[in-house]
Amino acid sequence: MAGIYGAGSSAFADNGINSVEETLRKSQTRFNQWLKLGDSERNVEALLDSMNFDYFKLLDLLTIARSRKHIEKYYDLGEIGSFPERLQPLNIKADIDTDDQFPPLKDINKTIRKLNLSAYSPLKYVRGDRREEYSRKYDIQVKDGSSVFRQVDREQSLIHLMRVNLLKRMESSISSFALTLGKLLGEVEMLLEKLDSHSSDDVEELSIEDIETDAPEFDDYLIGRKVKVLIKDMDEHRWRQDLEDDRAKLEELLDEARKIEASRDAKLLSLKQLIAEKCQNPINEGNRKIIVFTAFSDTAGYLYGNIADWARDELGVYSAQITGSGTNKTTLPGHSNNFDSLLASFSPRSKERGKIDAKATEEIDLLIATDCISEGQNLQDCDYLVNYDIHWNPVRIIQRFGRIDRLGSTNKAIQLVNFWPNMELDEYINLEARVSGRMVLLDISATGEENVIEQDASGAMNDLEYRRKQLHQLQNAVVDLEDMSGGVSITDLTLNDFRMDLSEYMKEHLDALEDSPIGLYAAATLDKGLKVEGLPSGVAFCLKNVGKQVNREDGYALAPYYLTYVSDDGAVDLNFVQSKRIMDVLKKHGHGKPAPDAGAVARMDALTNNGKDMSHYRNLLEIAVSSIIGKSEEKGVESLFSRGGTNLTKDSFQGMEDFEVISYMVVNAS
Repeated sequence: MAGIYGAGSSAFADNGINSVEETLRKSQTRFNQWLKLGDSERNVEALLDSMNFDYFKLLDLLTIARSRKHIEKYYDLGEIGSFPERLQPLNIKADIDTDDQFPPLKDINKTIRKLNLSAYSPLKYVRGDRREEYSRKYDIQVKDGSSVFRQVDREQSLIHLMRVNLLKRMESSISSFALTLGKLLGEVEMLLEKLDSHSSDDVEELSIEDIETDAPEFDDYLIGRKVKVLIKDMDEHRWRQDLEDDRAKLEELLDEARKIEASRDAKLLSLKQLIAEKCQNPINEGNRKIIVFTAFSDTAGYLYGNIADWARDELGVYSAQITGSGTNKTTLPGHSNNFDSLLASFSPRSKERGKIDAKATEEIDLLIATDCISEGQNLQDCDYLVNYDIHWNPVRIIQRFGRIDRLGSTNKAIQLVNFWPNMELDEYINLEARVSGRMVLLDISATGEENVIEQDASGAMNDLEYRRKQLHQLQNAVVDLEDMSGGVSITDLTLNDFRMDLSEYMKEHLDALEDSPIGLYAAATLDKGLKVEGLPSGVAFCLKNVGKQVNREDGYALAPYYLTYVSDDGAVDLNFVQSKRIMDVLKKHGHGKPAPDAGAVARMDALTNNGKDMSHYRNLLEIAVSSIIGKSEEKGVESLFSRGGTNLTKDSFQGMEDFEVISYMVVNAS
C-alpha cells in the first residue's frame, strides 16, 4: 500500500478506482460500522453488503489468496492432493517459576499499571505558560482543519501500548521481560542524570519554535527523540518525581525477574519436555521436526541459547534460529546462516533443496523463529508447531499454522501446541484490558498489530470481546479465518481463482469460447454440501447491462456484467454484490464436468415442458433484474428468452436500462 500511495492516490484510475485514499477511507468507515454489529448480525454477508465495491476491486487487483476451507469446498482434492488432518490443539498453561517465588501475574500487572513511563511523555510535563508553543509546533491539523491530532494525546496512547508490551513480554518469556525492564530503567536513569547536569542559562530566552531541534548544539538542552522539549520549559520538579517513582518500580520488577534463571524457568522447562516427547514419539513416522514461534526476537534468542545445544547433545537434533537478517544461526556444522538456506535445510522436500544442492543430506529438525516466517513460506515437511506466546491478533496464529497446514503435505496429521498464561483466558484478557486503558483505534489499512482495545460506552460488542471469542475458539480447534467468530477471509473478496481457471481453459478451448452464442445455459444437481449450508435450488444468472448504465456506486468491479442467484421460491439468495460467492457456486457445479448432468436436465425439462413453458424461469429472471435496478415493480422480461436476441429494450421495460442474458445455470435438487 505504501508503494501505491507513493505512486499517487490515482494509481488505479484506469481500473475504475479514482482515488485509493478515498476507497480506503470509505471502507474503513464501513468496516468500523460492521464491527459494532451484534453477534448475530456481524457476518461475512453483512460486510459484503455494506462495503464499497471499489475496495473489493482494489483487493482483486493486488491480492491472491485461497484458504483451506475454500479449496476443500470448490476444488477436486483427488486431482490436487489433500490436506493433513488437524489434531486437537494442545494447550499448556505454564508457571513462571519452578520455586513458585515469582509474584503472581495480577500483582505484576498492578505495578505495570502504576508506571508513569514519564520518560516517554515529555509534553505532559511542559509548563502551562509554554504549552501553546508546543501545540503550534507539534499538533497536526486533520480533516481539512476541522480536527486536531494532539501530540500529547499520541504520547498517552504510546504509554498504553508500552504497558501492553510489558505484559506481553512477560507472557512471552521472563528473559524478554527482564531485558525490556532493563532498557526502560536505563532510559529513566539517563534522563535523571541529564536533569542533574544540565544548565539552561544559555537558552533561557529561546522558544521551542525558534530553534532547530535536530541541530547538535542544542542536544544538551533538549530531551526526547522525534518530539523534543526544552528542559527549561518543563515542570522539572514534577517530572523528576515521576521519573524517580518509575525508577523504583522498574528496579523492583527487574530484581524479581532476574532471579528467574533458566534452571528455574518453568515455561522453558515445559517446552524442553515437549520437544523431547515429540522427538521420541513422533506423530508421523520418523518426523522429528518442530517449529517454535514467538512474537519477540529476545525470546527466540533466549530459547535458542538454552535449547539448541541440549537438543543436539541429548536428542541428536540440529536447531536453527531465524529472527531476521544478522541474527540467524544454527547448530548444523558448516551450514550457512542465510535465511533461505536455513529454511531449505529445515524443510528440504517442500523447498526442493535437492535441485539446488544435491549433495546436502543433513537436516535441521528444530526451528525457533519469529513472525518473519509466518507468511509466504511452505514448511510442510514439519508436522508440529508450537506457539510459545499467544499473539493478541488471532489471525497471526492462523498464519503461523498455515506454514505446515499445506496442500499436498506428506504428513497424515499435524499438531498445534499453544502456551497460555497459567490462568483462565477471560482473566488474562481482562488484565490486558486494564493495563492498556483506553487506546486509539488504528486503521485496518495500517500495519498495526496490537490494534484495538477500545471500550464502547454504549455497551455494544467491542473489539476486546471480539478477540476474546476468537481466542476461545483457538483453544478448542484449529480454525480457518472465515470460521472464526466474525472472521472474514480475503478469499471472500477477490476473483483471482476464476481468472486462473479461465486462463487454463482458454489454452485449449479459446476458439470454442469465442464462437459460443449468448444465452447459454446449463442444469446441475444441487451439491449436497452447499445444500446443508443453506443454499436452495434456484438459478444463477449472468446479465449484461447493454444500454444506459445501471445507477450503482463507482467501482463496481464487474460492470457491465451482473451475477445474481435467485432461489426457486423467488428470493434473491445472492445479489450481484456477492458475485464472488455466486462464482464459487458455479465453479462447484460446473468445473471439470464437460458432460451434461442428465438428472438435472431431466428435472428442468419436466418443469418447463421441454423448454416450451419458461414462465418459472422468466419470473426468476424478472426478480434478478429488479434486484439489480432496485425497482421490483418493473415488468416485461419475456423477450430475454426470445430466439434471435435477448435484448430488454426501453420500450418493453418501461424506460429502464437494457439487459442481455449472457448465460444462466439452473441448480435443482434431486
